[in-house]
Amino acid sequence: MNSIVILGGGHAAAPLCAALIEAGLGAQVHLVCAEPHLPYQRPPLSKAYLKNPAETLQAHRAEAWYLQAGITLHQGDPAVAIDRAAHTVTLRSGTVLPYGQLVLATGTRARQLPQLPAGLANVAVLRDSADADRLRGLLAGARSLTVLGGGFIGLEVAATARAQGLDVRVVEVAPRLLGRSVSADIAAHVLAVHRAAGITVDLGAQLGAFEQDGQRLQAITVNGERLPVDLLLLGIGAEPEDTLARASGLHCDNGIVVDASLRTSDPAILAIGDVARFPVSTHWAPGGGLLRLESVQNATDQARAAALTLQGQSPVYGALPWFWSEQGPMRLQMTGLMPAPDGAGVHRHRRPGATEGSFSILHYVGDRLLCAESVNAPMDHVMSRKLMEAGRNPPPDVACDPAVALKSLLA
Repeated sequence: MNSIVILGGGHAAAPLCAALIEAGLGAQVHLVCAEPHLPYQRPPLSKAYLKNPAETLQAHRAEAWYLQAGITLHQGDPAVAIDRAAHTVTLRSGTVLPYGQLVLATGTRARQLPQLPAGLANVAVLRDSADADRLRGLLAGARSLTVLGGGFIGLEVAATARAQGLDVRVVEVAPRLLGRSVSADIAAHVLAVHRAAGITVDLGAQLGAFEQDGQRLQAITVNGERLPVDLLLLGIGAEPEDTLARASGLHCDNGIVVDASLRTSDPAILAIGDVARFPVSTHWAPGGGLLRLESVQNATDQARAAALTLQGQSPVYGALPWFWSEQGPMRLQMTGLMPAPDGAGVHRHRRPGATEGSFSILHYVGDRLLCAESVNAPMDHVMSRKLMEAGRNPPPDVACDPAVALKSLLA
């Protein structure tokens, strides 16, 4: 049998299994999960899961679903080696799995600070359920939280901790929050919302010494000031988990490099999800190039495209990217890829929302609508997605008129 081995138990693995089952290939699939759990929803880990000790993991599918489809499960038994010549994967248990085709859906790992040794009792990261369990316990016994990094994970946890009554401080070395992800307008709004909630935010911070006492971090120096640390969350981004791919000789460059059909430099091996660096569609990014996206949507859509590749087709992956983040009462949603603000022909426009504190920023290049960022405006987000997918480019004065429903522009 031409086995399909999938390495990874995240948001790419479950929809890939579903697509392969639909194609009648379930009995050929081996799903290898490094964690002891089946694939589960990751977004709640920074929000509802942290708030409520009774909250449990939300599995994509029950175990019976996989087993009834004939999928062989390997839970808590991560892959440790890929032998491309022999077409085998070796697991930590010593099990050797032959494959006809291999899919790497290994995701990312939390970026660490070289100044901080691993294992400090009051320093946490958040990538998986084990991290979330540990952080939930630490938050329950903490009075204050320091978040190093002003990205999505850090800000989501900051909002959650503040809602639980902790004193929260976010320390960001960049001049604004979410610097690589959202526009300056959205970043300024996010900053104002968090400060209004009582969160202290330091921007352009200069980090100094990290003071330890045994297995605890006692303090950090920020802008020359010593700040005592009760609990520290490292939220400084993620790195692609491409260790096995590199060791096996696959082409890697800020992730595992793939072609438009998600094949790696070895045609028998695919990569999907957060770990994959793929050719971005020039329809959404006129400049083209390679892109690595960390989002549920990208993982899901790439899984569906990979299923076609595994069946001998050659799809050209070009799904419209979209993303969301919930930070306390604020829901931030983005569709499309934000063009460089100083790029040729780039202009942006503000569309008022239906309620106070809701709005969208629409980004154009020339007369093309390429990106929409929405704050507490879910319907505008959905309609912006539909407009872009349909190739509609309403003039900015029309699209930003609050009296005009975006849905009407699809007619």
